[in-house]
This record gives sequence, C-alpha cells and structure tokens, in this order.
Amino acid sequence: YSTDFEVHRNWLAITHNLPLSQWYYEATSEWTLDYPPFFAWFEYALSHVAKYFDPKMLVIENLNYTSHATVFFQRFSVIFTDILFIYAVRECCRCVNGKRAAKDILEKPTFILAVLLLWNFGLLIVDHIHFQYNGFLFGLMLLSVARLCQKRYLEGALLFAVLLHFKHIYIYVAPAYGIYLLRSYCFTANNADGSLKWRSFSLLHVTLLGLIVCLVSALSLGPFIVLGQLPQVISRLFPFKRGLCHAYWAPNFWALYNAMDKALTILGLKCNFLDPTKIPKASMTGGLVQEFQHTVLPSVTPLATLICTFISILPSVFCLWFKPQGPRGFLQCLVLCALSSFMFGWHVHEKAILLAILPLSLLSVQRAKDAGIYLILTTTGHFSLLPLLFTPPELPIKILLMLLFTVYSFSSLKSLFRRERPLLNWLETIYLVQLVPLEIFCEIVFPLTPWKWHFPFIPLFLTSVYCALGVAYAWLKLYVSVLTERVPARQKAE
Repeated sequence: YSTDFEVHRNWLAITHNLPLSQWYYEATSEWTLDYPPFFAWFEYALSHVAKYFDPKMLVIENLNYTSHATVFFQRFSVIFTDILFIYAVRECCRCVNGKRAAKDILEKPTFILAVLLLWNFGLLIVDHIHFQYNGFLFGLMLLSVARLCQKRYLEGALLFAVLLHFKHIYIYVAPAYGIYLLRSYCFTANNADGSLKWRSFSLLHVTLLGLIVCLVSALSLGPFIVLGQLPQVISRLFPFKRGLCHAYWAPNFWALYNAMDKALTILGLKCNFLDPTKIPKASMTGGLVQEFQHTVLPSVTPLATLICTFISILPSVFCLWFKPQGPRGFLQCLVLCALSSFMFGWHVHEKAILLAILPLSLLSVQRAKDAGIYLILTTTGHFSLLPLLFTPPELPIKILLMLLFTVYSFSSLKSLFRRERPLLNWLETIYLVQLVPLEIFCEIVFPLTPWKWHFPFIPLFLTSVYCALGVAYAWLKLYVSVLTERVPARQKAE
C-alpha cells in the first residue's frame, strides 16, 4: 500500500480522538496533519463513519494499520466522494460548445470531454490505486470553473474559496480567479474595443466577493486564530524544510536544474576541478525528503522559487486583463498559472501536473491548437506518474490503463479535428514515441543490470528529466499561443 493510506488513517485518528486545539500539534506519526482546516473537518466527518468499519483504525498509536476493513473503507470513501467530480464534469460539459458537426454522439465535443475527465488516467491511478481524494477536490475546482463560465460568479467564487481551505495548493491558480472575477464581475461593461468602462465599476460586487472570502476564511481559520494557533497551522501548511524537490523529482524546471548540476559535478570531478571529499553523496538522489545543497550551480531557496513562479505567472495574468476572451481566456490563464507553479514551485509533487491537465481538457475539445498541446502535456504528465505504482503486479495494470486512455485521447481528438491541420508535428511525435523505449528500459532492462544496486535512482532520474522536457515544451507552446493570439473584436466586447 502507498504511504497515503497511513497518512489519511492518521488524520482520521487525530481528528476523531483529539480536541481541535491539538490537531496541528499531534506528531506521533511522521505524517502530521498538513492540510487546511476544511480538510481536517472532512476527515473528522469520515472518522464517524469509519468507526463502524474498524474502530482500531482510529487509534492514533496504531501506526501503519491496514486491516481489510480499513482499506475497504478508505477505497469506498474515495469512490463515494467522486460523486461531486461526476456532477462537476456534467456541468463543465454544459459549458462546451457542442455545435461542431459530428456523425454520432461518440464524436461530439461534450462526450469526448466527459471521457477525458471521467476516465483521466492520472486521476484514476492517483486516487483509486495509489490512494488520495483528488477527485473530490478537482470536483470543487471544475464546478467553480463551470459556474464562472455560466456567469454565476458568486457561486464560482464561493466554491473556489472553500476549495482553498480544503487544499492550499490551489492558491497557485488564485490569480486567474481573482483577475477574471475583477474583470468580468466587478466591471459590468466594456467599450467596443474591449477596454474597460471605468464608470461601470461596481463597489457592491467587490464587497460581495470580499465578504465571501472573509466569511469562508473566518469559518476555516477563525477557531485557530482564537486559540492563538494560526502560526502553527501555517507552519504545517508550508513546511519549507522538506527541500526543493520531492523524493521523486517532479518533471519540472528544477529537475532539469538538478540534472545539470549533476552533469557539471561529474565533469568537474573528471577534470579535477572539484574536491571529491567535499561533495555530499547522493544528496539529491537519495530518495529522501530533505533539504540539500547543489554542488556546482547556486542552491535554490524557497524565496527564489516564489519569485520565479510569480514572474512566470505574470504574463498570463496580464493577457487575461488586457486581452479578455471570456471563459476561454480564463481557462488559458488558469492552466498557465497551474503549469507555471508546477515548473518553478517549491517541493512540487509529481501529482500536481493534474492541476493543469484537467482544466486543459476543456480547451482541448474546442480548438485544434489546444488539442495538440493537451496531447503532449497529458502524455508526458501521465507517463511521469507511472513510478508511483512500482510493484510488479501493478506494471501490466498501469501500462494497459495508460495505453487505453492515450489511444482514446489521440483518436478522439484527431477525429474531432480531422478537417484541420495535424495536431502534432513530426518532432513532437518522435518525442512522444521515445517514451516507449524509455519505459521498457526503466521497467524491464534496468532491473536486470548490476546498476540496479549501485544507482537505483537512475530510472526515476531518466523519467523525470525526459518528461520535464515535454512539460516545459507544452508550457512554452501554450504561452506563445496565448501571447500571440489575436482576439476578435466581438470577443473583446463580451
């Protein structure tokens, strides 16, 4: 079982047995509560159902307790909470233009979108094999997106504010929500050229949005502020001592940065530019969650990643403000914010790529250019998740599931845009095809070599670095597309 089973079992036990004042101080397990208060209350609610399955799972001291009843309850709870995700997908499909000509329902954009979301390979293995509650959380996000697309702005703002207090990683896409709500809801009219009518600014709308944010924040954090525990909660939510990268590097800019540092270190040792006794052994490739120092390149601090993330998000936010395209522009900005934070954030988990893949699904069924970017990002992003399932029995399952989803993604989107240009050029196709020999080497060839015992991190290293190239390319291609796109006058005035 993945460590996330124990993580959530421990959180069930903490919230069930301890008073509120001890939730963010309890440290019997290494998997301390590090999600916002709404998720803690979510675990508290689940714990009152869990006690009917196996009360022993709610004993804090029962570390790594995995009875059949416990695992069944945890699996069932994920499936049950996915009802929200299913409803959110339905609402998103209602926002997609389904007028494109199609021979049958299987080729309709709404049907394709429903399959891409409901049967998303990454979400399937992360939630239902690896084990997490991402479907429930992404359900909140997609439902908030749908409400904004339907011009139900206050509902969308409320849902997103609630989501932030369930899992704080979504703060990375908050700029897209903030700017879009300010542009589309707080300013009630545009000029013919798309510029704002400053006299149309609504103080009432700003006040309503502010009230939503303040009320939700007060409900979530208020009890801990009263208890004087807000600093402790924040220290749990933002544990900067965990290091720049996760134990398995997420395929982002820092994976390439680490790889370059390793390459320069090897070169420096061979050329006698570096002292071998002063170089830490396997500091970045030891498979541990910890702080480490780079050997040749400058070491990266949390502040540096924050600045890089902020700078990389800025152009997308400016485009949303100065080149408004309605819901489509909002989705583009949301995806770029998610990808920018994934590329440059501190201690990014590989699973965070889903934060960009899922909303990009909505764009992929509306325009061929976005469909091509989606295929690159989803294929490389999903491939980078394969190491999460590392046991031999899981190998055929993950390969088959990814093949099924990938084949459907390519065939359905190719059929949808068959009258337009090819979705991928020859270079992009070659890059994606090379994932096949990479997987064969990592899963079949490498374990048979003596390198397995001396360099166990090599398969993860190769997967992370190669996928980082694809994710970075998709990010840059989407950015170029957004920055160079001309907005029709009719869309500006919307």
